[in-house]
Amino acid sequence: MLQKNLAVFEHQIRVYYEDTDAGGIVYYANYLKFLERARTEWLRSMGIEQDGLLERSIGFVVKRVEMDNQAPAKFNELLRIQSEIVELKRASLMFKQTIISPSGQRLVSALIRVACVDLQQMKPIAIPGFILEEFSRVG
Repeated sequence: MLQKNLAVFEHQIRVYYEDTDAGGIVYYANYLKFLERARTEWLRSMGIEQDGLLERSIGFVVKRVEMDNQAPAKFNELLRIQSEIVELKRASLMFKQTIISPSGQRLVSALIRVACVDLQQMKPIAIPGFILEEFSRVG
């Protein structure tokens, strides 16, 4: 098992009407979408595109989510999502992600483990070298 803290990536997401519930706050499940988008943009910032991974039959699937909702986000707020890898193993990695309000208040904290899989067989595989190389460049 490799353990390494890599640089923190930050991504911004605007809250739209479609993200909110009848109470006017972000529906809890939508935070998972926000976190997924931030992880995707983090990969994109390193030149790793999801469609390129699909062509190689490589995917990252969520294995485990631990999420704490500490305060609500509201319509039209511009949220900051901080993402970092806190654990790197042969075939999986653990993200620590935080959603922060415009005022700097922590709204959501999450630990998300994703596994690297062969999409044809849906079985775990080692994280490919070209991806690990990109991780080491941002570390």
